[in-house]
Amino acid sequence: MKKTSPKKTADALKKVGVRLNQLRLEKGYSNYEHIAFALGMSRSQYWKYEKGGNIELATLLRVLNLLGVTLGEFFEDFD
Repeated sequence: MKKTSPKKTADALKKVGVRLNQLRLEKGYSNYEHIAFALGMSRSQYWKYEKGGNIELATLLRVLNLLGVTLGEFFEDFD
């Protein structure tokens, strides 16, 4: 099995963050603080996710549920 480089992982997490930011804005959350409040998490933690921080799958599912987006829709433009 082929190993994934740390750079490749960091790049993928950055892409997840960009997508979270894009969806947040599309769904009317003009400020990341508003979505953090709606999710019941700290502003700084949500901000880290949008900046490419490592997000757990359960947390990603909570965010996507709030935004009304499926995993398939979220990842449809990823390569």
